[in-house]
Amino acid sequence: MHMLLNAPRRKFLRQTALHSSLLALGGCSPRTTSNTQEIRTSSWKEQSIDLEKRVLDSAARHRVPGVSLAVIRDLQVVWSRGFGVRDEASKLPVTDGSIFEAASMSKPVFAYAVMQLHERGILNLDTPLSTYTSERFLNGDPRLDRITARHVLSHTSGFQDIRSRENPLRIHFNPGERWQYSGEAYAYLQSVATKLTGHTLASPCETYEMDLKVCGTDFDSYMKSNILKPLRMESSGYLSHDGLDQNLARPHDEQGRQLAVRKYTSAGAARYGSMGGLLTTAIDYARFLLAILDPKPADTFHLQRASIREMLTPQIKVEDGSGYSISWALGWKVAKTVEFDVLISHGGDQSGFHSLAEMSPSRKSGYVILTNGENGWKLIQELAPEFARRVYALPPG
Repeated sequence: MHMLLNAPRRKFLRQTALHSSLLALGGCSPRTTSNTQEIRTSSWKEQSIDLEKRVLDSAARHRVPGVSLAVIRDLQVVWSRGFGVRDEASKLPVTDGSIFEAASMSKPVFAYAVMQLHERGILNLDTPLSTYTSERFLNGDPRLDRITARHVLSHTSGFQDIRSRENPLRIHFNPGERWQYSGEAYAYLQSVATKLTGHTLASPCETYEMDLKVCGTDFDSYMKSNILKPLRMESSGYLSHDGLDQNLARPHDEQGRQLAVRKYTSAGAARYGSMGGLLTTAIDYARFLLAILDPKPADTFHLQRASIREMLTPQIKVEDGSGYSISWALGWKVAKTVEFDVLISHGGDQSGFHSLAEMSPSRKSGYVILTNGENGWKLIQELAPEFARRVYALPPG
């Protein structure tokens, strides 16, 4: 299962996701203000027709084979559409049931699972993770014993994104000292959560970066039982199976040519599941956003409102810009904007798949964009400001 991009590319794509809608929303130019006023006097039907044309145009120009969208307004999924094809070989169309790699949009879903463990008294957000297991994720650095789940979920653990021969796994700064995006930290937290709630399988075992050997776990079944099914994400998961393969979108390169078909194994889920292994549809992910925007009464699987508030509470400031500021919460990016108050989001970028999910708690609205082309990030950068304006600016109804 190929999950990784080279480090400079990943950094660039993350920066793109951070700014995708904020560059246009942060400052209110006269033209922006005029557009917003025009949108507020129109209907969602009118706006969706225009957005459909823009999606088709952008996908064609950037050679993105397939796009799947879902829009939430007033706590309802009001629009979902598929554009283009799941793969160039079969030419099968993208539908509401088409399954894409969510990439790093997997992180907030795992964060929800961690908050469940916190509510159940199994894992405290502020207890060092090393107290829960005798296995050492990294040897030779006593700062490992200071890293907590809160550090991991807010990207302040000190670990880099992904280990490599050029950048072996290490702790780059004291935990909590500053922000640095880290998939490795999520892998560490996932391994601890598995020790507390699941089990490791004897096989399959596979070798990953820096000759790291990882054996399969029950991560897929745990996430399905505790998160995906209770939140009605019925088409989502982490493993290959017949039902998934029938609906799976395939990755494509910059020219729109299909890349190699990937296999999703339990070992791959054990290594990458929390940081980037989720397979999902736009509608399923919209249902996850609704679980945050419109929490159901708390039970074994649905978080208490207090836990959701904690998830969305900024933990560390990342950036200040013209008309906006960015912080990181527990699993989510939090942006304060001039035009649309607080926006909660997360992007996803890995080879052949790029995605974005964003929501406005105050406006009870949001949207999901999934693509299966390497130029999908260009489409998202281009269209996210338009989606934000049209989804958030319209009055209810």
